[in-house]
Amino acid sequence: MPRRRISFWYRFAAVLVKPPLMVLIKRDWRGMENIPAEGGFITAVNHNSHVDPFAYAHYQYNTGRVPRFLAKAGLFKKGFVGAAMRGTGQIPVYRESTDALSAFRAAIDAVERGECVAFYPEGTLTRDPDGWPMTGKTGAARVALQTRCPVIPVAQWGANELLAPYAKKPDILPRKTHHVLAGPPVDLSRFYDREMNPDLLKEATEVIMAAITAQLELIRGEKAPENVYDPREVRIAQRRQAAAKSKAQQEEGQGT
Repeated sequence: MPRRRISFWYRFAAVLVKPPLMVLIKRDWRGMENIPAEGGFITAVNHNSHVDPFAYAHYQYNTGRVPRFLAKAGLFKKGFVGAAMRGTGQIPVYRESTDALSAFRAAIDAVERGECVAFYPEGTLTRDPDGWPMTGKTGAARVALQTRCPVIPVAQWGANELLAPYAKKPDILPRKTHHVLAGPPVDLSRFYDREMNPDLLKEATEVIMAAITAQLELIRGEKAPENVYDPREVRIAQRRQAAAKSKAQQEEGQGT
């Protein structure tokens, strides 16, 4: 695959990040032939460790098509980190503000310029107890349907064994293996030329998440649970349980 021009900041970041990654983790990287050599596209990636953005960026850097990640806007204001985020062309996400849609517009612009935008559709570390992808947010589907660009489903596993979700200390020994498998483009053609409403975006997102999960099943050699973990439904159930428990305690207190 021909290597496209990579900016100074990306090469500089690679010089800093790649050596420790090479020491800490072994690599089982597959599916690079599915990363487009030319044109704009999206990669949709599962997220199970605070380390995996660096490990995955290393994988894609080696394909010659560097990713533009969507990241919290606050990171762009922090000294050297902010300079690196701006220099490598990452896309700031402004939450709960009048600029909340700017990331969506920037992602579309990047794809239309022929770049790769990497989405973590889950929006945060998975909360599935066994590390499977949970329900996704609709941003990747929205950009994909707006631009009709290829969407490459990517699954990764192993960075979570080095640093478990929300853990503070890494488990360095024995040396872990970072598995990555990029699949063929997701077929979203049935969603084209239809009204882009919430139901359509939800359905397209479910197709994208199912493709990521299918790649992870190949990596792990096992089937994912039939029911996808939905943090929103879990929160609702927890609130109902808490309300029922509180009501029962009140009734018990009134009966004594």
